[in-house]
Amino acid sequence: MKSLRILLADDHDIVRRGLVAILRSRAGWDVCAEAETGRQAVEKARELKPDIAILDIGMPELNGLDATRQIVLADKNIKVLILTISDSDNLVRAVLEAGARGFLLKSDAALELINAVEALHADRTFFTSRVSDVMLSGFRDGGRARTTETSIPTLTAREREVVQLLAEGKSTKEVAYLLGVGVKTADTHRTNVMRKLGLHSVSALVLYAVRNGMIQVTPTLTPQ
Repeated sequence: MKSLRILLADDHDIVRRGLVAILRSRAGWDVCAEAETGRQAVEKARELKPDIAILDIGMPELNGLDATRQIVLADKNIKVLILTISDSDNLVRAVLEAGARGFLLKSDAALELINAVEALHADRTFFTSRVSDVMLSGFRDGGRARTTETSIPTLTAREREVVQLLAEGKSTKEVAYLLGVGVKTADTHRTNVMRKLGLHSVSALVLYAVRNGMIQVTPTLTPQ
């Protein structure tokens, strides 16, 4: 019997190890690759062509949403399951529009990861009840929510990559290197993005990236 090949991407090593242990507990399931960044996930998906890609939404260099878009565009047979700590309406819609076949809260992963992967393997979708509610509300609203989104500037896939990298603190030279373009081209992208979004500082860009799910901020605990 052919094994189920799974790619797992999460930038937290401890979380990734735990998820790998859960997946490998099932006979016939093979975690064929692990990734720490969205960019690595895309590269390994293109190279190894797994059956299922499980992606954390808040990864460095390329977030889970944009990684999903690139993976699905390159190979529509790869089914993507998104892991996230949030289930806000906007995020749910973004996950669906990116082409993911499943959505799982990290807090539910220990109990639901096996069921989610089985659903995708059987060519079904897997969403929490909360996500189902959002989908139904979208139908009930008759798409009105979408009309409010038209006022938000539309960024290209490359511009979204630039936003995330800059918000993560990368310099223009580092952005150019990671994207495989010249420094002048990277600087042009940066200028265009700031102009299109009407932003005038990196701090404002970081806030934009956080609000739109491009990066996630992990709260730090203050010692008592």
